[in-house]
Amino acid sequence: MRCECTTQLRADYLLAQAHIPARFMYADLSNFRTDGSQEALGHALLKARAFVDQYPLDRTGLLLYGPSGTGKTHLAVGMIKELITKKGIECTFCDYSELLKEIQNSYNPSAETTELQILRPIFVSEVLVLDDLGAMRRTDWVWDAVSLILNHRYNKNCTTIITTNYPDGPSAKAEGVEAGPRRAARDETLGDRIGDRMLSRIHEMCRIINIPSTTPDFRNRNSRPACG
Repeated sequence: MRCECTTQLRADYLLAQAHIPARFMYADLSNFRTDGSQEALGHALLKARAFVDQYPLDRTGLLLYGPSGTGKTHLAVGMIKELITKKGIECTFCDYSELLKEIQNSYNPSAETTELQILRPIFVSEVLVLDDLGAMRRTDWVWDAVSLILNHRYNKNCTTIITTNYPDGPSAKAEGVEAGPRRAARDETLGDRIGDRMLSRIHEMCRIINIPSTTPDFRNRNSRPACG
């Protein structure tokens, strides 16, 4: 068995390599606020703790969806911090929009990094948090990038924790409401943002946790918010 000092050094190293944003460095499962009567938040926290407890015997990922500010990123960060500090698991946090911008910038002839160099940590990390999936409007290029990431991790049986502000549902095209009043009144879904094929792939990779709109927006209530 490793001595405590070696274990702590490894945890410190993995935390530094996880790329957790400074805004969420204080986000832990232990300080996630359920505000007493918020049953949905309490349920989400239980699922997050169960995920940590069961990993790596169960490598199924998680999809956390709900409106902005309800705690999705806090939970995701809390989970990987516990995996790192308690189990020594290599984890990586990745903001979806920032990743796509980095990939786009790599196409510049003067760029010092290549697309492969940017994507390598995303491909090889044992546990990946893909935060705010669907934040960039779907284009053919965005679709290709999402497909590349999710298919690679699916084929390698890598665990992925995904957060998104979009409802877990099929696209307007799949529902047959591409135009007209029904389409105008319809809220966009994750299927609209990343495509139905990739949504189906996520359903194979992840368990689903819904944090509904009745949950309060903690960003309006915390002096040092740790929610997403």
